[in-house]
Amino acid sequence: MKLLSFQFKGQTLFGPKVKREEAVWDVLSIAETYEEVNFPKTIIEGVAAGLDFVEKVRQLVEQAEANDDAARFKLKFTDIEWLSPIPRTPKNVICVGKNYADHVTEMGGDTPPEKVVVFTKAPTSIAADEQDLPIHADVTQNLDYEGELAIVIGKEGKNIPTQLAYDYIFGYTIANDVTARDIQTDHVQYFLGKSFDGSCPMGPYLVTKDELPDPHNLSIVTKVNDDVRQNGNTRDMIFKIDELIAEISRFVTLEPGDVILTGTPSGVGKGMNPPGFLREGDTVKISIEGIGTLSNRFV
Repeated sequence: MKLLSFQFKGQTLFGPKVKREEAVWDVLSIAETYEEVNFPKTIIEGVAAGLDFVEKVRQLVEQAEANDDAARFKLKFTDIEWLSPIPRTPKNVICVGKNYADHVTEMGGDTPPEKVVVFTKAPTSIAADEQDLPIHADVTQNLDYEGELAIVIGKEGKNIPTQLAYDYIFGYTIANDVTARDIQTDHVQYFLGKSFDGSCPMGPYLVTKDELPDPHNLSIVTKVNDDVRQNGNTRDMIFKIDELIAEISRFVTLEPGDVILTGTPSGVGKGMNPPGFLREGDTVKISIEGIGTLSNRFV
């Protein structure tokens, strides 16, 4: 199932994409119509309910489709304002660095890390698919892109065993770990250079994990103005998804709606000669197999 979050008439809503249509089911309206009083009111409440939530959404859509006036429960994409699939995470967005060997090399490293490299981005950095993002030219000239597979956590966990890690995943989305390389270097840390407003666009969809049974065999392609910059595959992760969840949860309690960015393959702007940093008017498109394409223009 492909879920999206959006605003419509001043309300923050969510729902599944209508199959073969550029539209979303207004599942909250369907639930109200059929008097599903305990149906989640927010996407994070739904994520926390796991497979029961997914099954209930399917049932509600089936009821709507059987209605002679099913169209009243559909909202066209052109009539809504897209949001990040998780509009606001419970805590900072959790990010993994140096998780592809070829990216480590292009950034000047000699050997892959022995331990998982973890940093965070402020939740105020979260942005949506097709949203125009600030280039922040007043504070940086080295704004860069990083296409990444993102994990959305579905239930609370601490000290999660590796063999149980996938039980804690609700689904996956696409993220762009936008980074100000000069700020990152000047401050000798990651947080400030990665937490600018609009530096964590995610979307377009939150795809439930049953749709991607093998998340370690997905192509990741990043284009800047239709120029292919990154062309990688999740099979090349140094630390696999179950290892990331197990290691991070040793130190941090993971909660429903938490998002973990899993690292980026080679091809970032800083790794080019000369560097290919973003400029005003550039459009970045990140496509991940089975999820879709996240697109943003920098202004």
